[in-house]
Amino acid sequence: MSNLIVAKFGGSSVADFDAMSRCADIILAEPAIRLVVVSASSGVTNLLVDITKHTDVSERYACYQGIERITLAVLNRLQQPDVVAADIAQLLSALKTLIEQSGAVYSAAHKDEIQSFGERLSSVLFAHVLRERGAAGLCFDARRVMRTDSRFGKGEPQITQISELCAIHLQPLLADNVVVTQGFIGADDVGQTTTLGRGGSDYSAALLGEALSASVVQIWTDVVGIFTTDPRLTEQARCIKEISFDEAAEMATFGAKVLHPATLIPAMRCNIGVFVGSSREPQAGGTWIAKDVKERPPYRAIALRKSQTLITVKSPAMLHAAGFLTRVFDILSRHQISVDLVTTSEISVALTLDEGGMTSAFNLSVEPALAELRSFCEVSVEQGLSLVAVIGNHLHSSKGITGDLFNTLERINMRLICHGASKHNLCFLVQDADAPAVVKQLHQNLFSAA
Repeated sequence: MSNLIVAKFGGSSVADFDAMSRCADIILAEPAIRLVVVSASSGVTNLLVDITKHTDVSERYACYQGIERITLAVLNRLQQPDVVAADIAQLLSALKTLIEQSGAVYSAAHKDEIQSFGERLSSVLFAHVLRERGAAGLCFDARRVMRTDSRFGKGEPQITQISELCAIHLQPLLADNVVVTQGFIGADDVGQTTTLGRGGSDYSAALLGEALSASVVQIWTDVVGIFTTDPRLTEQARCIKEISFDEAAEMATFGAKVLHPATLIPAMRCNIGVFVGSSREPQAGGTWIAKDVKERPPYRAIALRKSQTLITVKSPAMLHAAGFLTRVFDILSRHQISVDLVTTSEISVALTLDEGGMTSAFNLSVEPALAELRSFCEVSVEQGLSLVAVIGNHLHSSKGITGDLFNTLERINMRLICHGASKHNLCFLVQDADAPAVVKQLHQNLFSAA
C-alpha cells in the first residue's frame, strides 16, 4: 500500500484517556493512517519489569495494583466500558495468575510474557477509543505477524517471515479498518511471547511499515521532533525540521532518546519516510527523516550518552605483532560484549563499552572477559564517563572541525577522541560531571550562528 501510513504512539501518548483521545484526533485527521502501533501506557512497563524482579508475591501484587489502577482509569472514562471490560478483565486475570503461580525467580521466557501485558492492555483500550470516535478500530495481536527468534529479552526479527505473515493476516484488514496493534512484542516459531528489547515499539512500527510497503512511519511522542541536543541541557536547543537517515541513525546510536537505534534500519532498507512529532502538539510540526534532504550542514546535532566505560589494553607484544587485536576482539565477541569506539597505538588499544544504566549487571558480564584479557596483557578500566558525539556531515574531511572543537574544550580533560572513521560523527569521552556543561558550551559555539 504505497499511501499507507503507520503511526506509532509512545507510552506518554497513551498514558491515560485524555492522551488517547488526542491520538485519536491525529488518526481521524489523516485517512492514510491504517495501522497504529502502541506502547504500554506510561509507567506500566516499569511496573511489569519490577514484578519480574521481585520474588515476594506481595511485592509483585503491589506492582500489579499499580497497573490495574492505570488500566481501569482509562476503562472507566469510556462511554461504553462494558464492551471491552471482559477483555481487560481476562488480561488482568492472566497477569495475576503469572504473579501468583510462578516460582521464586522468573525465567527469561516468563519475563517476556509478563512484560507483554502493557501493550496488550493499551491496544485493547485504544482500539475502543477509536471505535467510540466513529473509526473502525480493530485490535490485532502483533504476535501473529511479528516473528522473532527465541532470544528472550531481545528477540531478533525474522524479516522474511514477518513480511509473509503480514501479507496473510494483516494486509487484508487494512482496507476497512484502522488496525491497532502492539509494539515491542512478538513470538517465536513455537508461539512463545518474545520482546524486541526496551524501547522496541519504534522498531516494531518500522518493521511493520517495511513489510506492508508503507510510505511513511510516524513516531508520536512527547517532544516536538528531534532537537539539536537534549533541551534539558540548554535552552538554545531547537527542533530540526529535516535530517538524513545517516545523521538520525548516528544520533539514535549515540544517545538521542527520541528514536530506538534500530528503528531506521527497516526505513532505510525501503526508503520509507519517518516523521517524529508530539501527540500533545501535532500542529507544531516535527522532524522528517529521509534519504535525501535539502541541506547537509557540517553540524546537525550533539548527542550525549552517559555511563560509559573506557577499557585500555596494553602489551609490548602488540609492537609489530600480527593477530593481537584479533585475539582481543575474539574474547569480547565470545562474551557478547559490544564495543562502541576504538583507538589504537603501537602497544595499546582503548575501547568504550556502554553500561546501559545497569552497572552491577554490566560488571558481571564484563569481568570474565577482562580476566581473559589480563592473562596476556595489562588492562585498565575507567568508569564514570560520558560519550559526546557531534553529528553532522563530512566531518572527516571539513577544514576547521577539530579547531572548533578543541577551542571550545581547551580546559576539558578528554579521555578519548574518535575522528575520521565516520563522516557523520566526531566522538569523545569526558567525565560524567563535566558532560552537561560541555554539551551546553559546544552547542552555543557550534549552533549560535546557525
